[in-house]
Amino acid sequence: MHGWIILDKPLEMGSTQGVSAVKRVLRQGGYGKWKVGHGGTLDPLATGVLPIAIGEATKLAGRLLDSDKVYDFTIRFGTQTATLDIEGAVIATSDIRPTRAALEAVLPRFTGPIEQVPPAYSALKVDGQRAYDLARAGEEVVLATRSVTVHRLHVPKTSAGPHHPFALSEVEGHGQGMGFDDALHERIEAQNKGPETPPGQPDEGLQEITLTAHVSKGTYIRSLARDIALALGTVGHVTMLRRTKAGPFTLASAITLDKLNELGQARTLEQILLPLGAGLDDIPALALTPGQAGALRQGRVLAGIAMQDGMTLATLDRVPVALVEIANGDVRVLRGFNLD
Repeated sequence: MHGWIILDKPLEMGSTQGVSAVKRVLRQGGYGKWKVGHGGTLDPLATGVLPIAIGEATKLAGRLLDSDKVYDFTIRFGTQTATLDIEGAVIATSDIRPTRAALEAVLPRFTGPIEQVPPAYSALKVDGQRAYDLARAGEEVVLATRSVTVHRLHVPKTSAGPHHPFALSEVEGHGQGMGFDDALHERIEAQNKGPETPPGQPDEGLQEITLTAHVSKGTYIRSLARDIALALGTVGHVTMLRRTKAGPFTLASAITLDKLNELGQARTLEQILLPLGAGLDDIPALALTPGQAGALRQGRVLAGIAMQDGMTLATLDRVPVALVEIANGDVRVLRGFNLD
């Protein structure tokens, strides 16, 4: 059991609870005791891709923290909350509703390298304490501006498919004879189009909009939503946040908690366990000889390897041996794997 289980994390579950759920299923399924960790925190109010590392894959969990992520998120205009999401108290209001054209005009300002101030309600530490603990205690929290990168920011197409973020209960028509995708697309089209405006009348603007963002490590979507609203002359907060990709993992390989429990009870978790190397699909592989594999396992440096510099997965007969760094033909171990 060395590899990855990708959870489609539900609302109101913390990331550590997701880890606990996998541990419980492994134990109940008779798989024995394994080290388990996650590859990137998701807030309880967020859903989507939560990579769970098992066994030797836990050595790669930290690398996923540094990877890019993709999120779908909805901004509701007109109110700003203390937490910048639906959980907090309203702290500012505005009657201004942006037009679709105005929104699309400001999005390029939030694409590429940007500066942002993280939410006061975040897990960042201030003088050794979590910012959200200080904020909840009523203290003023001032966090430093950080540099992040937004690789892409756009309004998603209505052909987003069954993994679009809206919960079934939020899609009008679902369960009343209308198919899931049909109801979903109808909701997205209505939301992102905005209200119908008669010819010659001013555009009433958008009440809310769903966007997709491909971002670097450390980007706060709640801050991004706040700043987009402010740039449009109004205020806003996040009402929905769903991670659709974390590093190489997407919703295509994610399973629900119900499915996880079902496979655990049937003792067939191997069906959805992705190999350890799946977390390294974005880097090249180096095929080793038995002698070279033995040297790396002893912590020795391989010299004279004709391969491009950078991080590489070293394998023996396609079995991962180590995550290595190649520089000027020398191969040094970053993390070794015990998969024998």
